[in-house]
Amino acid sequence: MDFKKLLVVPTAAALLATNAGLAQADTHQEEMMVTVDTEAAELRSTLDHLLSEHAFLAVETMRKGADGAEDFEESAAALSENTDELSSTIGSVYGEEAGQQFKTMWSEHIGYFVDYVNATAAGDEGAKETALNELAQYRQDFSQFLETATDERLEAGALADGLQMHVNQLIGAFDAYVMGDYETAYQYEREAIHHMYMVSKGLSTAIADQFPDQFNNTDPATKAADLRSDLNYLFSEHAGLAAMAMQNGIDGAEDFEASAQALSNNTQGLTEAVTGVYGEEAGQQFKAMWAEHIGYFVDYVNATAAEDTAAQEEALNNLNMYKEEFSKFMETATEGNLASDALAEGLEMHVNQLIGAFDAYSSGDYEVAYDQTREAYHHMFNPSKGLASAIVTQMPDMFMSEMPEEMPNTAMAPEQNNALLISIIAGIALLSAVLFRLRARNQ
Repeated sequence: MDFKKLLVVPTAAALLATNAGLAQADTHQEEMMVTVDTEAAELRSTLDHLLSEHAFLAVETMRKGADGAEDFEESAAALSENTDELSSTIGSVYGEEAGQQFKTMWSEHIGYFVDYVNATAAGDEGAKETALNELAQYRQDFSQFLETATDERLEAGALADGLQMHVNQLIGAFDAYVMGDYETAYQYEREAIHHMYMVSKGLSTAIADQFPDQFNNTDPATKAADLRSDLNYLFSEHAGLAAMAMQNGIDGAEDFEASAQALSNNTQGLTEAVTGVYGEEAGQQFKAMWAEHIGYFVDYVNATAAEDTAAQEEALNNLNMYKEEFSKFMETATEGNLASDALAEGLEMHVNQLIGAFDAYSSGDYEVAYDQTREAYHHMFNPSKGLASAIVTQMPDMFMSEMPEEMPNTAMAPEQNNALLISIIAGIALLSAVLFRLRARNQ
């Protein structure tokens, strides 16, 4: 069995098959750099989704395990489905045996996290230490595996550092939650989700460089692809945090305030970027606009808790009105590059998924709740692609770039965290520029 091919080629082939109907990439190198719709960008976005969702679901499942929650099994099943999506891609090309081998490899570190949760519940310090030792050994073995798989395009030492950061973030989020330090717990969760976007950038760059023909010689690390990935992060995290905050709200959970604050911090990331460029007034206007639909979801949760069907209907009507107004706003802001009818349809799907997940959770149908939560998380990669494409089309000169001289380091050292944060803020600033132009025009 050629494990190098097992890791890389099936994923590449599946992505190429999935995107066969997309517009063909322009062979002119410069124009290829000013589009978010390339084969390599699709690979990166797919890895953005699978890796970040893994971190999100892993944290939530560990919390459910600590609480002995009724929906623990369904949460764990959602995490398993995330693994299955990667495994089935490989199995569809190389057969069931190869798919199962990959699934075993990927599942291994998840099992060690489960061991840590169980040991914590049992108060068994020795078993906790054993689980951590197993994770330490795993990160060394798996890092060497990936270095070999990518023909040393990814360096094992840097990968091991990145995996250690992943372990520290998940364990830190879990330990803080168990101790009742919910603010720290959600801070670690957001860091864990965020960290995986650097991993997906590094891995997609290595794969695209290793198999250039399969990705039409495109690069997943252009400025345009960075913008798309940054929006992937902000939008999908919004959906995940919103779903969990709504669960906590109806449960009256102790960590509700912390989960709501994490969702607010996601919004604040946008607001601070706008404020930093255009001042406090512009930042507050943007914050009010983005926070509006979150408020309507809160209204729905409160109405459900009060069993007030009229208030539920009012919240849904407000969300329906909002999607129409916001869609038209964005169409104008992007000078028609983002069609309002398509955006309104996407916003309606977003509303239906989060409301559907919440209703199912409230009624105890946890399987549907997590299906809808996963759909809500995945769906947000569509508007991020659409919005990124609209911005790049509108302002192509801002996204001209040269090919990177070296591979990004997936270890995510502190300076790399800062670099990625700057990249995200820069991407958001471009979005705020669109909004500011509309505001100026209206004035």
